[in-house]
This record gives sequence, C-alpha cells and structure tokens, in this order.
Amino acid sequence: MSFFSWAWDWITTSANWSGSGSIPQQLLAHLGYSGLPFLIAAVIALPLGVAAGHTGRGGAAVASLANVWRAIPTLGLLVMLVVLLGFSPLTWLLPLVVLAIPPILVNSYEGVAGVDRDVRDAAKGAGMTTVQQVLHVELPIALPLILVGLRTAAVFVVATATIAAYIGLGGLGRFIIDGLASNEYGPVAGGALLVVILAVLVLILFAVISRLTVPAGLRKQGRPE
Repeated sequence: MSFFSWAWDWITTSANWSGSGSIPQQLLAHLGYSGLPFLIAAVIALPLGVAAGHTGRGGAAVASLANVWRAIPTLGLLVMLVVLLGFSPLTWLLPLVVLAIPPILVNSYEGVAGVDRDVRDAAKGAGMTTVQQVLHVELPIALPLILVGLRTAAVFVVATATIAAYIGLGGLGRFIIDGLASNEYGPVAGGALLVVILAVLVLILFAVISRLTVPAGLRKQGRPE
C-alpha cells in the first residue's frame, strides 16, 4: 500500500473519529500546542521588529539574533529542556516559541525599515506623533511583509508541534509516535497527512487575511520574487 492509501484508510475509519484520543480531540490539542507559542512569539517579536525598523537601528542585531535562533534544533532543545526542567509546560512551549520568533522578527523589521523616507517625512510634516506614524503610516505599508512573517511562523509551528508527543502529550504527533512504536503505518501516514492539511489551511487563512486587510497595490510586496 502507498502512503496515501494507508492515510486514507485510517482517516476514513469511523472508530478514529470518536472516543478518547480521537482525531477531533488530538486536532484540538494540536491547535492549542500551536496557537499558544505562536501568540507568545508574535507578542515578543512584533514590537521588537517594528521598533527596530522605525528607528533604523539594530538591523544587524536582528539579523544575527534570527540566524542564531534558526540554528537551534527544535527537537534538541526539547530534549535538553526535558533533562533540565522535567515535563513542565516550558518543555514543549519554549522550543516552539524559539522557532516562531525569527520570521516574525525579521519580516516586521524589514517591512517597517523599508518604508520610503519621503513617506516618513510627509507624515512627520503633517504633525503626526511617533506612535501615529507607526500605526497609521508605517504598519499599513509594512503589513504585507509582516503577514508573510506571521504566516511562515504559523506554518513552522503547526508542522513542528508534533514534538509535544515526544514527551507524552497529545496532538497529531501522538498518532505518528504511537504508530511508529506499534509498527502501524495507518496512524503514522494519517497523522502526517493531517498535519500537512492543517498547514495548508493555515496558508489559506493567511491568504484570506491578506486579501481582506492589504490593499491590492501593496499585496505584491509580500510575494516572493
């Protein structure tokens, strides 16, 4: 049987959709393991990136920090935290926050730093305060790149939140880990396929958000060349 055959047979088995440890339960758990670190990373990285981009200072520090954080292996950090902290919430939360921060930080910095100097001067000449400049001029222009950073971070976290299963927690990774332990390929393939589908849904969600919030003239800024 192929990967998709195993996955389809397992996903379409009605017994997997009810009871303890069912697909809906683990899907909700996975969303929780993904959503919380994503929100924490956004709260940390967005203000830092926007502030650095507005002042035009700290660009090298932002890039260096992002590169260092990207080099940290998520699973390795998880194992290290298990050894140091035991099975606490920080054990799974911190690695995912570390994973999500770099794309949000870098894109928010580059988006705001890339606002044309003439636009900044015009806003200042109109009597806007620093906060008004950031909120009403710089952020709307930088929004396409900021959304790309948020989208990238969200996909990374959704795809990597399966690590929670390594320390005995739930989520879609539970199917993969348990299936490997029992040599059952159905839950392994089905769990992996559900993670892929969830990541694609995240991409679609951010495409909709971009369509609704970003003017058509600015939307191309968030597209890869």
